[in-house]
Amino acid sequence: MKKLIFILIILIQSCAMNKDVLITISTPYGDMKAILYDETPLHKKNFIELSESGQFDSTIFHRVIENFMIQGGDVNLINDDEVIDYTIPAEFNSNLFHRKGEIAAARMGDNVNPNKESSGCQFYIVQGKVYSQDELTLDINALYGGVRRLLEEEEYADVRQKFIAAQNDPQETQRLALSLSSICEEKYGIKIRKDVSEDILKAYTTVGGVPHLDGGYTVFGRIVEGLEVIDKIAAVKTGPGDKPIDDIAMTFKVDKISKEKITKNYGYTYPE
Repeated sequence: MKKLIFILIILIQSCAMNKDVLITISTPYGDMKAILYDETPLHKKNFIELSESGQFDSTIFHRVIENFMIQGGDVNLINDDEVIDYTIPAEFNSNLFHRKGEIAAARMGDNVNPNKESSGCQFYIVQGKVYSQDELTLDINALYGGVRRLLEEEEYADVRQKFIAAQNDPQETQRLALSLSSICEEKYGIKIRKDVSEDILKAYTTVGGVPHLDGGYTVFGRIVEGLEVIDKIAAVKTGPGDKPIDDIAMTFKVDKISKEKITKNYGYTYPE
């Protein structure tokens, strides 16, 4: 009998470990379904607790910037009696970056928050834009710094004249600069191309995102269904402080389902 009970306990624990949460964020523009990353356990736990307790319900997207992100979840805007003023330690992970649909934690600026700790409730969902490979891999400051040094040399006087002729044409100026990148790298020992992983390049050149936020804010989840809702919200009319003219309220629902079902239905593959 004891052996049977032990086996049942093991089976129950195994089933529990194989489950995850799927969070439905409902808005007037449609529903978004989200998963939260196991790699960011502090943020995941906090977001689940706020969603299950109902504290997130009726919060609004209070800051919306098209081609950038939609930000919300500020419990303090709707509840004067229950102030959330705690922060969460940063949980940076190089495999989690700001592609479209990622959920990340808002935070105070570096000048008052050098450890980049996250807000206890405010989050944003990335919209961003699609980038070219050059935009992602090119260190533009290093390139133009090298080109300026090169054009000071007399042997490149003819090239200098081409730049002068193209001074009112930014695209031609950049084309000319790029044509000199290998010379600058070899001549001055500078690195003009940044090392960017294939996964990041593919994401930002296809679905898009906001690469300049990477490494500065904790990414802790992903919208796995309802990306079009992000676009609808991002397109609304806004007023001062990028706040939508009409409030966009949210409600949250937490469902516990198997990881296999999440992978099958929403295409998210869990890291091994």
